[in-house]
Amino acid sequence: MFTRHFPHWPPGQPKTLELPRETVYANLTSSTAKHPQRAAIDYYGGRISYERLKREVDALAAFLQQRFGVKRGERVLLYAQNCPQFIVAYYAILRADAVVVPVNPMNRTEELRHYVEDSDASVAIVGQNVLKEIEPLGLKHVLPIVYSDYLDPASDLPIPDFVRAPGPAAWKHAIAADLKPAPHLAGPDDLAVMPYTSGTTGKPKGCMHTHASVQATTVAYLYWRGGQDESVVLCALPMFHVTGMQAGMNAPIHTGATLVVMSRWDRDCAGLQIQRAQVTNWSAITTMLVDFLSNPNLPRYDLSSLRVLGGGGAAMPEALAKKLEEVIGLPFVEGYGLSETMAPSHINPPHRPKRQCGGIPFFNTDARVLDVESMKELEPNQVGEIVVHGPQVFQGY
Repeated sequence: MFTRHFPHWPPGQPKTLELPRETVYANLTSSTAKHPQRAAIDYYGGRISYERLKREVDALAAFLQQRFGVKRGERVLLYAQNCPQFIVAYYAILRADAVVVPVNPMNRTEELRHYVEDSDASVAIVGQNVLKEIEPLGLKHVLPIVYSDYLDPASDLPIPDFVRAPGPAAWKHAIAADLKPAPHLAGPDDLAVMPYTSGTTGKPKGCMHTHASVQATTVAYLYWRGGQDESVVLCALPMFHVTGMQAGMNAPIHTGATLVVMSRWDRDCAGLQIQRAQVTNWSAITTMLVDFLSNPNLPRYDLSSLRVLGGGGAAMPEALAKKLEEVIGLPFVEGYGLSETMAPSHINPPHRPKRQCGGIPFFNTDARVLDVESMKELEPNQVGEIVVHGPQVFQGY
């Protein structure tokens, strides 16, 4: 295995990790057992405990099985903005032994048609603001999400109009039915999630990830960054994308953290929530941080609770990285990954992050740069193709 990067390894961390042979749903079960009354979700000030989250996940899983006929291995579309229902639905689909197909809520009908036909999905869980986009596709069952169901009516935070809007009560009825799910039969090698590529060179392709490959970055990310008990994570990156899914949902749930969920990016709302919820961890993209730092209201917000700041998506400009350290007092730890690797294959060592660098190979990951023609390994400063081998690599398209 490639070991040239080991001198830069985070101090005190093992070089390899023994990953759990359990499903992603089992993480929620474990965190609920340890912290039943801890807030799992903070949604614009409305708080949901781990106990309630798991109860609703189990009720929805049973509803999907008994009312929608969802079977083991069946694909279920999840087409919504970040919200508590996204998290409930994601874990409920897994609890029902089915496969989550997360879809960009900016997609429209003709784009959706490809996801439905390619994944062979007949069931979808859909934000009410995009229901009109999926209705022409004639799916067998569609369960609408009404974002306002989980809002605190007294919240004074800047909340998007579509989040405040009322809507149908189907979700509430599904949870209130309080059905009991069948035994959880999925194993580590069963498919769990099928995120789609961006489709830059053709139509988007579904990346087949098992529970084991999802767990590979869910668990490892916390070790790498130094997982803290009672962490509070700002979830502003979209959860349909693997970075938001792992750093903003699956990894925090595994450690029993509180997820501060934003349905749409708003720099003032982010500042207020960091201050009020005492956010400790934030994964962001460069454009988000440019907007955050250019806010004339920024000096009003107390950001001192932040302990971990990182992300990826594009190289962090030197000037922006410097300003971030001046304003927030933390280095921005960049990572590199793709849908095919369920987020990071590389990440910077937190104790010595290098700016404008994707980092070093992650736990249990062998990465090399090869010449495309000869497939020979290249020396430093030569241009070639990155080839990655590790437990987070998908099963195929």
